[in-house]
Amino acid sequence: MKAVRYHRYGASDVLVYEDAPRPVPGPQQVLIKVAATSFNPVDAGIRGGYLAEVYTISFPHIPGVDVAGTIAEIGAGVRGWNVGDAVIAFLPLDADGAAAEYALAPAEALAGAPASVPLADAAALPEAGLTAWQSLFEVAGLTGGQSVLINGASGAVGGYAVQLAKQAGAVVTATAKPRDADRLRAYGADRIVDYIDYTHSPIAVEGAPFDVVLNLIGTTDEQTEALLGVVADGGFHVGTMVFGPQNPGRGVRTQRVFVRSDAAQLAELVDRVDEGRLRIEVVNRRPLAEAAAVHDDSDAGRLSGKTILVPADR
Repeated sequence: MKAVRYHRYGASDVLVYEDAPRPVPGPQQVLIKVAATSFNPVDAGIRGGYLAEVYTISFPHIPGVDVAGTIAEIGAGVRGWNVGDAVIAFLPLDADGAAAEYALAPAEALAGAPASVPLADAAALPEAGLTAWQSLFEVAGLTGGQSVLINGASGAVGGYAVQLAKQAGAVVTATAKPRDADRLRAYGADRIVDYIDYTHSPIAVEGAPFDVVLNLIGTTDEQTEALLGVVADGGFHVGTMVFGPQNPGRGVRTQRVFVRSDAAQLAELVDRVDEGRLRIEVVNRRPLAEAAAVHDDSDAGRLSGKTILVPADR
């Protein structure tokens, strides 16, 4: 089969589109014929070696933590799934991923793919959707009537977070580039802020104070500290890229989120997609062979929106 692999840590040029052995499912695994994977920043972080102390990988390594496709083979002990089933999954970050024509997935990570969108597009849901869900509800405990600031809402996680927070009954303020304002309002954002001025202390954000601040961008220590100033007493700062300071006072809690696979949560997200309550937004569809170029675009800050990578024969 064809796969994207890298044989050492490094920049995007370590990614090679090459022949690789087709994997064989072991116990409690399935082999998926990949319809698409998607690019996530964590793929670049692992490739660059920045997460080597967190995730131990073996070389050569296949990136791609999201997968959508159909089950091609079933390993011993797998129950409830059949060859031909359309599925999606968030794959283990320390195992080979789905930037290939075939990929292994733990059976426990599988959810049925949404029927209302193209199967390849469903690859844009697992990592980003689970990150939004776990940040808002597991960590921050967001409930109806609360207010939330989603800082950096233009990306995939932000788009899902806006939709999920609004459906939960929260008042949603989102920071985003003007080009994304209409889309986020359509998702349910009550207020769009195009820029936070960190040069003034304390910072001022319309709608503050917020019960929850979901910070989706890599703020500096000073900027992160400033964001805590718009968190309400007893509120929560949740970061996906940065840690907040310990013991910030006023009963404010801070936590960084490390997303995990959860098939039940993923199935709930799929249900919302099929019910028309959650939109999957795919901005770019690229051939799998262009994975290195996609990583390079991300490294250079040129990548906007969600990109899926599709094998040549799909």
